[in-house]
Amino acid sequence: MKKYLAECVGTFVLTFLGCGTAMFLGCGEPAGVVGTAIAFGLAVVAMAYTIGGISGCHINPAITLGVALSGRMSWKDACGYWCGQFIGGILAGALLLAVSSVVGQDLTGGLGTNGVANAGGVWGAALVEVIATFLFVLVVLGTTDPKVGAGNLAGLAIGLSLILIHLVCINLTGTSVNPARSLGPAIFAGGQAIKDVWVFICAPLVGGALSALCWKCLAPKAE
Repeated sequence: MKKYLAECVGTFVLTFLGCGTAMFLGCGEPAGVVGTAIAFGLAVVAMAYTIGGISGCHINPAITLGVALSGRMSWKDACGYWCGQFIGGILAGALLLAVSSVVGQDLTGGLGTNGVANAGGVWGAALVEVIATFLFVLVVLGTTDPKVGAGNLAGLAIGLSLILIHLVCINLTGTSVNPARSLGPAIFAGGQAIKDVWVFICAPLVGGALSALCWKCLAPKAE
C-alpha cells in the first residue's frame, strides 16, 4: 500500500508544480515554455530521489504500462499504481483550481491542461503524444534496466529527457505524455479540455506500450 500512496504523492507533486508553473508563467513566450519544461523535469528528478526507493517513482500511467509489459511488475501492482496516480492527478487539479480562485485568475485559462488545436486537431495531437511518450518511456525503461541501466543517475536522465520533450511539444499539445497529469486538471477546467482529454489518456498509453515492445528488442538477453 505504501508504494501506491507514494505514486499518489509523486503524481500530485508533478501535476501541481508542473501545471502550476504553466498556469502562472504562461507558455505564450519562450521564457514560459522553458520555465514550464524545467518545472516538469525538476519535479520528476525531485520525486525520483524522494520516492524512487519506495515505488520506483513511475508517477505516470504510461510508464507503469511500459514497465508491466516489460515484465518488471505484476498487473496487480500496476492497477494499484494507476489508482494512486490518477487520484494524485485529480487532487492536484482540485488544488490548482483552488489556488486559481484565491488569486482571482488562471493566467492560461485551463489549469495547465492540454489541447489539440495547435497540433492540427485530434489526430495530429495523438501522433505528437504517441511519439513523445514512446521516446520518454524508452528512456525510463533503458535507464532503469537492472542490467544496463544508469543506476542512481536514472532519475536525473529521466528528468532531463522530460525537459527536452516539453521544449519540443509544449506549443503543440501542452505536452502530456502522462494521462494522470492530463486528466486531473481537465476535470476541473471543463470545456474543451475535458472533451479532448481522451486523446491525452489514450495516446500516451499507446506510446508507452510501443516503448515496451521496442525495449524488449533492444534489451540484453538473460544469460
